[in-house]
Amino acid sequence: MEVFKQHCQIAEEYHEVKKEIALLEERKKELIARLEQAEKESMDAAQLTKEYAELTEENRTLKLAQMQCAEQLEKLRIQYQKRQGSS
Repeated sequence: MEVFKQHCQIAEEYHEVKKEIALLEERKKELIARLEQAEKESMDAAQLTKEYAELTEENRTLKLAQMQCAEQLEKLRIQYQKRQGSS
């Protein structure tokens, strides 16, 4: 009879441990999913930062080109006006 009681107690403990393992495995899956999401967001942030730097540089280059074109246009206008005045 004592062996039966021990067997029942061990079976109950085994069932509790098995339940706890299942809960811990579920928690592990949740944490892995959260970690993967955080890594993805971190990569997205890094990509956006890189893209921002590239666009900022492109914007600076385009502004410089626009300024040079405006200066060239002004020089051409002056030359044109001089030609019109001397004709």
